[in-house]
This record gives sequence, C-alpha cells and structure tokens, in this order.
Amino acid sequence: MNTPPASVSKTRRISRRLDPSQNLFALGSLRPAGALRRCLRDGYGGAQFRADLLAGIVVGMVALPLSMALAIASGVAPQHGLYTAIVAGGVTALLGGSRVQVTGPTAAFVVLLAPVSAQYGFGGLALASLMAGVILVGMGFFRMGRLIEFIPHPVTTGFTAGIAVVIATLQLKDFLGLTVAHMPETYLERVAALFEALPTARAVDLGVGALTLALLILWPKLTRKVPAPLVALTAASLAAYALAQAYPEQLATTINARFSYLLNGEVRQGIPQLPPAPLLPWHLDGPQGQPLELSFGLLRALLGPAFAIAMLGAIESLLSAVVADGMTGYKHDPDTELLAQGAGNLLAPFFGGFAATGAIARTATNIRAGARSPLAAAVHALFVLGAVVLFAPLLGYLPMAALAALLILVAWNMSDLKHFIHTLKVAPKSDVAVLLACFGLTVIFDMVVAVSAGVVLAALLFMRRMAEVTGARLLSEEHHERADLPPGVMLYEIGGPLFFGAAQKAMSAIHAVSERTRVVVLDLRSVPAMDATGLVNLESALGRLRKNGVFVVLAGVQAQPGEVLAKAGVADEDGILAVRHGFEEGLEVARCAAEAGSPAPR
Repeated sequence: MNTPPASVSKTRRISRRLDPSQNLFALGSLRPAGALRRCLRDGYGGAQFRADLLAGIVVGMVALPLSMALAIASGVAPQHGLYTAIVAGGVTALLGGSRVQVTGPTAAFVVLLAPVSAQYGFGGLALASLMAGVILVGMGFFRMGRLIEFIPHPVTTGFTAGIAVVIATLQLKDFLGLTVAHMPETYLERVAALFEALPTARAVDLGVGALTLALLILWPKLTRKVPAPLVALTAASLAAYALAQAYPEQLATTINARFSYLLNGEVRQGIPQLPPAPLLPWHLDGPQGQPLELSFGLLRALLGPAFAIAMLGAIESLLSAVVADGMTGYKHDPDTELLAQGAGNLLAPFFGGFAATGAIARTATNIRAGARSPLAAAVHALFVLGAVVLFAPLLGYLPMAALAALLILVAWNMSDLKHFIHTLKVAPKSDVAVLLACFGLTVIFDMVVAVSAGVVLAALLFMRRMAEVTGARLLSEEHHERADLPPGVMLYEIGGPLFFGAAQKAMSAIHAVSERTRVVVLDLRSVPAMDATGLVNLESALGRLRKNGVFVVLAGVQAQPGEVLAKAGVADEDGILAVRHGFEEGLEVARCAAEAGSPAPR
C-alpha cells in the first residue's frame, strides 16, 4: 500500500501547528527590528534611554579612531570607515536581532578587504560589500543563522589567530615609520619588504607609537571610566604636535599628511567635514584611481571576495551576538541579525562605506557601559556622525603610528594566544589539523582561500563526526534481551542520524544474511533524522535484502525519518516490507512473519 501510516499523517498535522521559527525555511516568521521590538514591549522609559545615551557615547569614542584605523588598514581613506560606522552601525542596530550588538568596520575584515581595494580600488571594494550584503540578506531570509553555529571552533580559532598575525605585521610599516615603495600582496613578500625597509625607520613615529601602545595597555589598569583609546590617541596627538613645534624637522606622519580629498574642485588635506552623502558605488574610483567599469566580468571576479565577506561577516556577527548573550542573559535572533547585517552592508556602499559586521570588543564595551537596547548602538552611530561634522579637522592630526599601535593591540587581543596554545595541546588531532590549516591558509594565502577551505573542512569534520557516532550492530547475536525472537529473525540497531558521510557506514554494516534468515528488523529508534543520502543508502540496503527474499521490518521510525520515507513512497508492501512507528509493534510483525512462514497481514 502507498498510503502512509496514520501516525505519519498525524505527525504532519502536528508539524503544521509548530512554531514556524522551528522550520529552517519558514520565511514569513522573520521579524526585522526584533530586538528593538522586544525592548519596547518589555517597557522602555527615561532611565533606559539615559543609560543607552551614555553607553552610545562611550562606544562612539572607541569606534571613532578604530573606524579610521581599520579603513586605512583596508587600503581606503579614513572617512570611509567613519561612514561605515554611521550607516551600517545605525541601520543594523535598529533592524537587528541582538539588543546590544554594535556593528562597524572590524579587524577580521582587514586581510580580506585590503587585497580587494588594492586590485579593484575603492569602487570594487564597495561593490563587493554590496554583493556580500545581498548574500547576507539571503542567508537571513532563508533562516540560515542556525547553520552558522555549526562552524567548528577550530575553524574560527584558526581564522582569528591568522588574521591577528597579518594585521599586526601590516601595522609595522606605520608604527615604525618605514618607507616602503610598494607593498607586495602575499604575506611572506610583505615580511621581506618590511625587513628590507628597516633602515628607513623614523624615531619620531616609533616614539609616538610606543607611547600610544603603553597608554592603551596601562590606562585600563587605572580606570575604565574613560576609554583607553581616547586617552592614548589624544596624548599621542598632543605629543606629536609639541614635538613638531620644538623640532620642526621631527614631524610625525599624520592623517593630514597621508590623505586628501577633493571638494569644489580644490584638493584639501585630511578628512572632509561632511556627512556621508548618497552615491552609486559603481561610480567610485577603480584601481589606480581610474573609473570603475561595471561589467559582468567584474561582478564574476568579485563574487569570490563577496562570498568570503558574507561568510566571515556572518560568523563574526553571530559570534559577537553569542558573546553578548553570555554577558547580558538575553537571547538574540540569529536570522534577524543576519538580515540586519545584510541590510547594513547593502546600504553602506551607497553612502561611501564598505563591509561591516558585529564587533566583539565594541559590543562588550557597550554592555559594560550600561546599554539596555539597540538605541545605544544607534547613538554610537550618531556620535560618530557628530564627530565628523564638528571635529573632522582635528581628526586629521591623529598620528598614523598611534592608529597602528591601536590595531596592534586589537590584533593581540584577537589572537587569544593562550587559548590557541591550549587548543593545540588538548584538542583531537583532527581538530588541530583543521586549526593549523585555517591559520596557515589565512596567513600565507588570503581570506578568500581560507574561508572557502574552512567551510569545506568544517563539512568534512562534520561528516567524520557523524560517521563516528552513527552505525549498525547485530543485536540478535550480541545480546540476549531479545531471546523471545523466533529463529530466522535478525535484529539490527541503527544508532545516530542517517546523514551524508554516516549513512554509508551504517547501511554497509547490514551484511548479507544467511539462508536461514527470513526476517530482518531494523531498529530505527535512535535515528532522529534522515537526509537524501541516508534515504538512498537505506533503499539500497532494502534492495539487497529483497533480492535475498528477506522480509524487512522498519521498527521505531521517528517523525522526521517517517516523513522522508513517506514522501519517497517507502511504505508497507505485502511479503516485502513493513514500516512501524512503534518498536514493539514492529517486533510483533516480525514474529508473526517468521512463525507463519510469510509476512503477517496488515
């Protein structure tokens, strides 16, 4: 009979009444601005707003220099980092699924964005960021937020440690004041170029960088009420200015000296004192300042970097949200957060920004400063906007060495060296191999290769784990608790989900039966789920047993595997197959079939 059992139909009816958020592709259950809605629903008043206002200002002070430093490290002018913090930071905060997450430029993106901007110019970087936003929106729309949680820890640890090494190495140029005619694209060549340029080091830049780094490390030990970056960078700027007044020949390299912009046909130094204005990303400059030529070939070339930006952004954002959950006790909505991150990355390039993601350090600062709702992150974006409009000329006096010192400390914190070494010591060899592979690929090659390989390694590691926990064993020969089964009945227990990578191992264990075997019972009580690969392997095993004239009973079939079997038409066939959701019911069918010499009627 092809009609599915009544229990399967009942399961289908129950599944329709389940919360749609439990369905991976329940598109209609997405709720933009979910975190803000929850905060307003729980009650939001003047006290909460004052707390958010103060937290947003504190985070804005931290984000201001970081946004500029990360933009410079990514190969673009500092104002683009500020525009990213303003647009992406504000949009994501209001639309997101985390109450206290702060979004903006992050160090994790530097090693991925710098090669893109070097090869395709800022226009190409903005376009790749826009494409990544589309991918992130799609990931959120199709409810893939939960899937990101399955990225193995060794993969993320290898990424972050490798990124930290690359970032720290790249900052040596400005920290030491080196003169490098051309910075190569590969890591090993960069190290060689920096080593060759050591004789060009400038004492004034090194001194400013060392002062900044010392204050960044020591100030938090004195107090955390005033952000260390604000104190360190202000002191470094004043020291550089005083030194220049006393010794005019000892000029530290500043933002004003390095960057310029065009306004009303006039070239000006530093950062424009203007808010982000609407523009079309494909009208921005391409490589070597030439106009970007939008074409299918360009989009195809940027697809790989865009995918890597989206994957890394998703991982970084959700990891930051998980950290925030641990610090606050709240629970974020990963799908809504991905949707918001995608919207932020979609809109930022239209206002001179680039790729952004959830920032763990700024989120932690936001929480420690007393943030209560997403409005704190929105205030942080408004603070950065106010700083650009009111104080852009002053920001131009920030020394490049001071910004480099800030990123060196960020890289050190990212590396989490103690945890990296601990993982190498205690993790299984397969995890260590994955960690070192992701670390090495990130450092030696680039993040496009590393992210792609990391996803593949994660899948392979998952398949290996599933194969380790899934299998089949012949209970009728190994155990005596089923002594009530008559002769000619074999009982196999299938343990674990029948997924790709594991199904073949489990089904191949059902070896050829003897001539005396008339009935085989497959105990599926420990199979919570089955995918297409599992179905194919199960059908193959059933085909082998059918050729031998063996009657098969699938006993203890759970809901999800039951639906898969029903859709595939795997149902009761007289003299061939019986499907039972109850285990004891399946055994009774097997007994009747063995004792009667033919399968019992339904």
